[in-house]
Amino acid sequence: MNNPYLLLTPGPLSTTASVKQTMLRDWCTWDDDYNLGVVQPIRKQLVELALCGEKESAAEEYSAVLLQGSGSFAVESVISSAFSADDKLLILANGAYGQRIADMARVHRINYGLLTAAEHEWVSLEELNQALHDDPAITHVALVHCETTSGILNPLAAYAEVIKAAGKTLIVDAMSSFGGIEIPLAALGIDFLISSANKCIQGVPGMGFVIAKRDALAKCAGRARTLSLDLFDQWQCMEQGHGKWRFTSPTHVVRAFQQALAELAEEGGISARVQRYADNHRTLVDGMQALGFECVVSRDKQSPFISTFKYPDNPAFDFNQLYQRLKQEGFVIYPGKVTATPCFRIGHIGDVFPQDMQRLLQALEKHRFWL
Repeated sequence: MNNPYLLLTPGPLSTTASVKQTMLRDWCTWDDDYNLGVVQPIRKQLVELALCGEKESAAEEYSAVLLQGSGSFAVESVISSAFSADDKLLILANGAYGQRIADMARVHRINYGLLTAAEHEWVSLEELNQALHDDPAITHVALVHCETTSGILNPLAAYAEVIKAAGKTLIVDAMSSFGGIEIPLAALGIDFLISSANKCIQGVPGMGFVIAKRDALAKCAGRARTLSLDLFDQWQCMEQGHGKWRFTSPTHVVRAFQQALAELAEEGGISARVQRYADNHRTLVDGMQALGFECVVSRDKQSPFISTFKYPDNPAFDFNQLYQRLKQEGFVIYPGKVTATPCFRIGHIGDVFPQDMQRLLQALEKHRFWL
């Protein structure tokens, strides 16, 4: 089946024909073919991916929980389940998704504080260190690894070193990075890592997941502020029911995700995928700069997943017109989300390759109507 256009977005993204093909079969959520043959292997594979080849004994310390819904559902499952009344959350925010975590904390009446930075900058390590020193009430720290507001890749390892040295629980929103870059969970001391099916694993929307320390999950018992997003109960149901979900599982999405995981392994694993994404990114940014576009984020802080470009300094430029013209050429890009700068975004993850970036650049050069 031919697609009318290539999705150059941060997810949903363009998937392979074989991932789509797997969704043609129906599955029973009570049957062992599904729970033992699909769900349980996925949970095991996710932990293995997160450990990045660390010793096998580390796998016993972690577990994966699958959840219905978008990535934000999975993030809210952690935020609404992991805190007692005495806990306090510190959130590092340099974009909309860090701020969304703050919105969740506010809705669930969790005591929290914010450390912010401009959307093209990193939150200062010095400010983080100082905040943890000045406020002993802080028990948890949450951050976004790749902030898709701008495409900035935050310095996770540096943050983790400070946070774990202070003895805090570390929550990482790795929505747009997990599977596309190695994140050694145990080595960094991450307690909760959250991601989604429809990002760098290259599945389809409808499922998120949490990979967490078993002792951190156990502490969530009785803390949930919602029924459907109760992370502990979901985990216990999957543990005791050998892959059984509490409520209706998005079976087609889950099976597509299993196929996407198999294709990640066939490609050569995370190291091969990040190389392809990096090649896509380099091809795109080099070409965009040659066409006169300026990046919002400095090159040393950019992720290999999505890039943000400033509008040309020309009143004749109109993003909607550019969007429609590129769509006619077979490409869908994304509007900007950075608040201070008029911009647009182009994703380079999914079933896309450097030659696709070259074709996009040719289409952009053809349609520079504002010049």
